[in-house]
Amino acid sequence: MAYFSRSGNTRVVAGLIHRARGTDLFEIKPARPYPEDYPETVAQASKESDSGYEPALEAKVSAIADYDTVFLGFPIWGETAPPIIRSFLSEHDLSGKTLIPFITHGGYGLGKSQAVLASYAPKARLLDGFVMEMDQERRTMERVTSWLSDVPST
Repeated sequence: MAYFSRSGNTRVVAGLIHRARGTDLFEIKPARPYPEDYPETVAQASKESDSGYEPALEAKVSAIADYDTVFLGFPIWGETAPPIIRSFLSEHDLSGKTLIPFITHGGYGLGKSQAVLASYAPKARLLDGFVMEMDQERRTMERVTSWLSDVPST
């Protein structure tokens, strides 16, 4: 199983699948981490997606050929798979493998992620995966900002 998680939501789902199925676990990480600041990450990811940029991976799955099934987890960013997922798929040949996505999102659903998976892993058997709406940093930020606008200044 391979997953990318920025805020930890997808990591939780990955851990549950890992324990239930006894899978190996590989965290997909960019060679240069995304910013800690959520709006900065959103801006960077948007630029990467718009340009088709695929960020370098910190590491690759060394023996991907040994697996028949790959669970692939990620959050939806900008209504699609994060750029690092395109990088992962470009760097790993999933031909002939069963690809099972598990996806977290903040309210927009799958977006264009299925098309990304089909395009970047065209010779894999793509199954319908698990999709779950999770709390999202942006939503939290909006709620806190809204609340603070009603709090008197000190």
